[in-house]
Amino acid sequence: MSFLPHGTVYGTLLNSQGEWDALRAQMDQPPYKAPPKAPVLYVKPANTWSAHGASIPVPAHVPQVEVGATIAMVMGIGHGTVAGYVLLNDLSVPHASFFRPPVRFKCLDGFLGIGAALVPPAEAGDPAHFKLEVRINGELKQTFDFADLIRPAEQLLADVNEFMTLQPGDVLMLGCGPNRPLAAAGDRIDISAPGFGTLTNTLMAEAV
Repeated sequence: MSFLPHGTVYGTLLNSQGEWDALRAQMDQPPYKAPPKAPVLYVKPANTWSAHGASIPVPAHVPQVEVGATIAMVMGIGHGTVAGYVLLNDLSVPHASFFRPPVRFKCLDGFLGIGAALVPPAEAGDPAHFKLEVRINGELKQTFDFADLIRPAEQLLADVNEFMTLQPGDVLMLGCGPNRPLAAAGDRIDISAPGFGTLTNTLMAEAV
């Protein structure tokens, strides 16, 4: 049986140095006029979840989707305890705003591919050493080294716990790299990382 969350899934924005650098100039513009001081989170509700191997529908009005490849922590029993890590394919409709990502761009049906297995911390190793690759139709499109994170996993979790309580089963993404690749209906997306295997999803045109 494939792994699926039984808590809330939280995405994390602006947690890679490359992503921060690319958007730094926008942070001084309205409405906030300053860089964020706390982690910037959003929710991927249950309607977005797609198991490993599933086909993900893409609406006809969306010519391309943005592939947000990442690894996430899954909370265990006990405050601040991590039960394991899982590969995620956080899809979204390309958009320019990073302040509060609109639901209509981030939360379409099926727009979160979820790795087949939860990898225990002892097997996953140090999150600072995680590295992943994204292939679209077999062609390497992105690599991401988690040493580039602004808030490493332990610090991210601590900073989030300062303003909200994560429950057992909740999922917290570590963040995505910059220059996220684009894919379209008919494309196969493979996200892989050492020790995690491969998360595969195929995009398909949504039935009219």
